[in-house]
Amino acid sequence: MSGNFLYQKFEKQLDEVDKLTSKPKLLLHACCCPCSSHCIELLEKHFDITVFFYNPNIDEKAEYEKRLEELIRFSGEAEFARNIKIVRGEYEPELFHEMARGMENLPERGERCYKCYELRLGRTARYAAEQRFDFFTTTLSISPYKNAEWINEIGMRLETDMREKNEDSESKIPVFLFSDFKKKNGYKRSIELSAEYNLYRQDYCGCVYSKIEKERKAKEKTV
Repeated sequence: MSGNFLYQKFEKQLDEVDKLTSKPKLLLHACCCPCSSHCIELLEKHFDITVFFYNPNIDEKAEYEKRLEELIRFSGEAEFARNIKIVRGEYEPELFHEMARGMENLPERGERCYKCYELRLGRTARYAAEQRFDFFTTTLSISPYKNAEWINEIGMRLETDMREKNEDSESKIPVFLFSDFKKKNGYKRSIELSAEYNLYRQDYCGCVYSKIEKERKAKEKTV
């Protein structure tokens, strides 16, 4: 799935949403405030948004809290974000480290990252189903460092799995909202909003492995 195809799929879904008589409920997984900023700005016209902050990959509790606090501050300051709700996911780093066991030495953007997307999106999908949301998606695809094809593949599979497991029940299954939020200058817009609201922009994804990679590159520049 190319980025253009993903965005076309996303726009088609929005066209269908806009035909509804009321805004459907969207659970938006958020990795941090800067990535969430443009996503919320784009989506709030179409959905009743609840932001789900769930990131067991973040290595330090202080970093987890700082990112969440920025999201809460932003929601109070940006006019387009004032109607969103924020749900704090449990801080569960042990789940990330269990998932990453045996993949500690893999390079960034490889299989370990795929499994990390899967871990976070899986919990988002379950919460969306439990709380009877109409749609779920994630801000992750706004980053140029994240694989949007993987993210959408995982989200689509999660929706399909839920439907197959509940095909004989009356359970409400949320629809996965396709996304490649970096398209149409989405990433650039997130940088602009970060500057406008003086948002904390971290320089690594949050996990210990990305931190090591960041430190390694910094040392190489000084040599």
